[in-house]
Amino acid sequence: MEHGYQPEQWRDLYVMLGTSSAALIGLLFVATSLHLDEIVSNRVYRIRALYNSIYLIMTLIHAALVLMPQPMIWLGVEIAAINCFVLLISINVYKVVYSDGEEARRGGFSHYRATTIIIALLMGIGGGVGLACQSSWGLYLETVSYVTFLVSVVLNAWSIMLGVGEAENAMKAGKATVRKKRG
Repeated sequence: MEHGYQPEQWRDLYVMLGTSSAALIGLLFVATSLHLDEIVSNRVYRIRALYNSIYLIMTLIHAALVLMPQPMIWLGVEIAAINCFVLLISINVYKVVYSDGEEARRGGFSHYRATTIIIALLMGIGGGVGLACQSSWGLYLETVSYVTFLVSVVLNAWSIMLGVGEAENAMKAGKATVRKKRG
């Protein structure tokens, strides 16, 4: 049986995915630094920005692992292990954020996004297990997980920037009101 892990056939896709992850890491740092005060002052924004970085670094590592010449079994073990680790810390953070409902609401925490991330991590674990078992579907599942992360991070970053923009506009409107009252 011919299996799906044929590095030469996946190379271009994972070069593109890895490059996308690296570019998004840079853009995330620039966007975060432009609005650092607002992000630092809101715990949920800080956590969301941190986890966006973690997820992008994880995807960049996945691309490097897929592109690195190695046995399919080791690739599967590495991918499953990384996804398990990130799943455990993600679930812990979701519990902490969810415990303060008001702050989570102000910071734009979304159960939908959290569920999407957990499902993507589970798909990544499944893909890693599939690769470790030398199954042809393992890398396909890992790739779906990877793309889901990229889309989720972009949407999450957009949501953070909208929230920061709304907070900045509210602060400007408040200052304008104070100036009108003084004048």
